[in-house]
Amino acid sequence: MSNYPLLNAFLTMLWFFLWILWLMILFRIILDIFRDDDLNGWGKAGWLIFVCILPFLGVFIYLVVRGKDMGRRDAERAQRQEAEFRSYVRDAASDTSAGAPTNGGRTSADELQKLAGLRDHGDITEEEYQRAKAKVLAT
Repeated sequence: MSNYPLLNAFLTMLWFFLWILWLMILFRIILDIFRDDDLNGWGKAGWLIFVCILPFLGVFIYLVVRGKDMGRRDAERAQRQEAEFRSYVRDAASDTSAGAPTNGGRTSADELQKLAGLRDHGDITEEEYQRAKAKVLAT
């Protein structure tokens, strides 16, 4: 017979999942602090120190003060990534749609610069960049 009743097991699981939820919120806020272009360096440092020194209070105040903007920034970033991806796919499809690959008046250097910008901005991964780079250099 066990000395650990079923209710205690459920409460332990509840606390464990709340702890995981807390860590997810904390890291989400830290990422939002670093990704926000509206904050200057001192603002980012201040929020980061506040969230790290007084994590519960800092997170709750950050959510109250800047929580609505977090969703807006995420939506804008997703829309920007989607638009850049669609533009890239459209350009790549138009380059090869005529049978023989053409580059629409753009040089390979322009294509590589565009790809590097997408990679640096985080819109494509390093692997996607290398594949696209190899394709551009092969033409």
